[in-house]
Amino acid sequence: MDQQPPQDQDGSAAAGGPLTCYRHPDRETGIRCTRCDRPICTDCMIEASVGFHCPECVREGSGTGHHPAANRPRTLAGGSVAADPRLVTKILLGINLAVFIAVLAGRPLLEDLLLFGRAHTDDPAAGWEGVAEGQWYRLLTSMFLHQEVLHIAFNMLGLWWLGGPLEAALGRVRYLALYLLSGLAGSALTYWIAAPAQGTLGASGAVFGLLGATAVLMRRMNYDMRPVIALLVVNLVFTFTWSGIAWQAHVGGLVAGALIAIAMVHAPRERRNLVQYGACGLVLLVVVLVVILRTAALT
Repeated sequence: MDQQPPQDQDGSAAAGGPLTCYRHPDRETGIRCTRCDRPICTDCMIEASVGFHCPECVREGSGTGHHPAANRPRTLAGGSVAADPRLVTKILLGINLAVFIAVLAGRPLLEDLLLFGRAHTDDPAAGWEGVAEGQWYRLLTSMFLHQEVLHIAFNMLGLWWLGGPLEAALGRVRYLALYLLSGLAGSALTYWIAAPAQGTLGASGAVFGLLGATAVLMRRMNYDMRPVIALLVVNLVFTFTWSGIAWQAHVGGLVAGALIAIAMVHAPRERRNLVQYGACGLVLLVVVLVVILRTAALT
């Protein structure tokens, strides 16, 4: 169970009042300690690998102090703080690279894992079966499939740069849910809009979900939004101007990632799990409904 800070130490306890530093009640602030979630001013905040910590949590980490919330450190979203904050990101990178090497080695994975809606006898996909024929797993497996070096290079760089900080801020379980659901949302929108026999592949939907979540996290941490906005604009320009890009996957992943991240970092502490996992469940439900409706239209 998540612990709440004592009201006599949390400047946000006053109903309707502005958020104030728990050590300096006369100072308004928009920053919270990423371990105990108490509001801290600029004089009290101590930079950490993700966000800022309060002096008491830092002392606890150094072996002194006895603040109860610091005894069980939590990420900004309420997840457990892990010794390796990039473990899931490394595993996802490894899976993508392993599948890519297998494709280069001549394994017939493209036919087995590619995302497309429905096979037709007058298309190159003749003889295959798509999502409409019951192979729903393609919505997931296509997220780990790449065919070109430049394609996987861009996606894996994005995964590493965006994924590491997000994993540290959300915790492993929440981060993995964000990644997979963003990718599935991108696959579902592609299945809904793209031509049935048009094949798509790549982790771009999931990576765009990480990009949307990064924007939400930076806003939550009161960081300068200009770098992430510029990155988002550049990627959207490429999405809609370069040929051969499945823009549906990018848009679906971006929207899902941003919505999930809002629930992750803005959920009230007393209902944190309900809001966070409820949001994930709703996104998954929308994905399933989209797939069911599109399948009904194709069969």
